[in-house]
Amino acid sequence: MANTHTIAVSTHGRYLVEPPSEGQARGHLVGFHGYGEAADVMLERLTSIPASNRWTVVSIQGLSRFYRGRSEQVVASWMTREDRELAIDDNLKYVAAVVAAISRESAAPMPLVFAGFSQGVAMAFRAACASLLPVAAVIAVGGDIPPELSSEQLARLPRVLLARGAADDWYTAAKWEADQTRLRAAHVDALAVGFDGGHEWHADVIRQAGTLIQSAMAD
Repeated sequence: MANTHTIAVSTHGRYLVEPPSEGQARGHLVGFHGYGEAADVMLERLTSIPASNRWTVVSIQGLSRFYRGRSEQVVASWMTREDRELAIDDNLKYVAAVVAAISRESAAPMPLVFAGFSQGVAMAFRAACASLLPVAAVIAVGGDIPPELSSEQLARLPRVLLARGAADDWYTAAKWEADQTRLRAAHVDALAVGFDGGHEWHADVIRQAGTLIQSAMAD
């Protein structure tokens, strides 16, 4: 029987940056797409948030790229269950490098908000809890908090917007309620947003996210 080994190698990640269209940047809004999506899709979601035009908006693409179906559209995933812990470590180092790169371009420290949709929610929480820079908030839509994060790690997060569509079969009501319980136990200021929809980036989410990032600017 063959023995399984792993080896660390360097690779290149892709991320998109939308500079503020109004004045100087007031913060960094960093997003993570869902499974089988690309960075441009998440960038559109992030730039739909009110007041995001005053932020540097960054959409990071997963390292595991593939073609969608028989088309030539390139999409990505964050990880699979195989070598999960190693993939988490790779992804966290990748995100930290991106955040460090965009932060070097700022004259002063700025609010940092992580946002995720679907599979990207887990990455948003992991990146926020592991961040070397202070995190102002996490926006989580249609995905659950990773099981490995402790209450002590979650307690690093000042605020969280946790959103779910009533017809979302993937992010179930039971998972959503369990995540609220975990955040409350960690004494996180959590806003649970339920909306009349499914597994989607809904207008109610956009509105609430706008309020959240405006609050982050005011801190």
